Amino acid sequence: MNTVEASAGAGAMKRRLGVSDAVMIGLGSMIGAGIFAALGPAAGAAGSGLLLALALAAVVAYCNATSSARLAALYPQSGGTYVYGRERLGAFWGYLAGWAFVVGKTASCAAMALTVGTYLWPGQSHSVAVAAVVALTAVNYAGVQKSALLTRVIVAVVLAVLAAVAVAALTSADADTARLDIGADATVGGVLQAAGLLFFAFAGYARIATLGEEVRDPARTIPRAIPIALGITLGVYTVVAIAVLTVLGPGGLADSTAPLSDAARAAGADGLVPVVRVGGAVAALGSLLALILGVSRTTLAMARDRHLPHALAAVHPRFGVPHHAELAVGAVVALLAATTDVRGAIGFSSFGVLAYYAVANASTWTLTPQEGRPNRLVPVIGLAGCAVLAFALPLSTVISGAAVLILGAGVYGLRKARTDSSRH
Repeated sequence: MNTVEASAGAGAMKRRLGVSDAVMIGLGSMIGAGIFAALGPAAGAAGSGLLLALALAAVVAYCNATSSARLAALYPQSGGTYVYGRERLGAFWGYLAGWAFVVGKTASCAAMALTVGTYLWPGQSHSVAVAAVVALTAVNYAGVQKSALLTRVIVAVVLAVLAAVAVAALTSADADTARLDIGADATVGGVLQAAGLLFFAFAGYARIATLGEEVRDPARTIPRAIPIALGITLGVYTVVAIAVLTVLGPGGLADSTAPLSDAARAAGADGLVPVVRVGGAVAALGSLLALILGVSRTTLAMARDRHLPHALAAVHPRFGVPHHAELAVGAVVALLAATTDVRGAIGFSSFGVLAYYAVANASTWTLTPQEGRPNRLVPVIGLAGCAVLAFALPLSTVISGAAVLILGAGVYGLRKARTDSSRH
């Protein structure tokens, strides 16, 4: 069955999203995750080399985004790299990409939910996180158009808050551009580790690809939306990172649990602090909304191929969404949000997502010029970058991430052996 038939057959979802909708969904994920969750830990790893780490993460993200865009245009189905790996490299590699994505991004969902709780009500962060997951699962259940509309509102609010912080910091009497200088504390290992952590923030363009079955004219829309969303996000990250560094410095940024609030306070804009707290919560909500969308769509694709329970492949007859997958993802994320912490989830998610994009780049290498293959350097740099950044993450993260991938491979092997034996 070809991709058109797969999209048009029974259980297919409706194509409702245009370029601006897809861009907003990508922005809602990237901006929410990066600025409010990954900037502090990345500064702790890179020190004064934070901007170098940001640039390195952006290069790897660009290669991954280019590969994803070409593949998504060719295979406009729900599932993203799960589908690309399956079609270009074989069933196992597609499965492994899907496994890495679902596990890593489910942890990321929990991290974003907890970020909402920490900003809104620190003393009851877990309870607020669970409530946020329940509310956004209900929004997604009602249809992807409503999700895209809510994401537009969230992105507008977050960008306004970030602009206010950046202006306050850059125009402050305490701003010092000497704090941007790269010192001896910036090591190669630290910069690589920080780039791996910051990659967590850039990975939001995957939401666009995983929604491929719900995008109008995907061959045109997806290749346009992904680089637009990535370019806007990089610009925002760079301006905000520079602004925060000028008032806090690398050390102050690394020690801060709420760097944008602390930057506003250091700039003498105390009135902005409560606004930033609300902005942080709203940003995390936007990220969580887009993440739940992406995980549920990959779950749908894997359930269609029976790598996950087939009941998760159901599409709601009225709302046109994978409602069983969304409810299952929401339940698992709510459980994690009630029991885990934010920082560990970021590194774990980064490892899983880097593995996911390694498969995407390997898949892109197999494309022909007639299929829209980019310059050969794109998948090579993307694949090498994913591998280097993944293994530059903290050792505990590498061990746990590798163990989860091995577990997934083992589950696949057992299932395949059982299937093969039943045929003979």
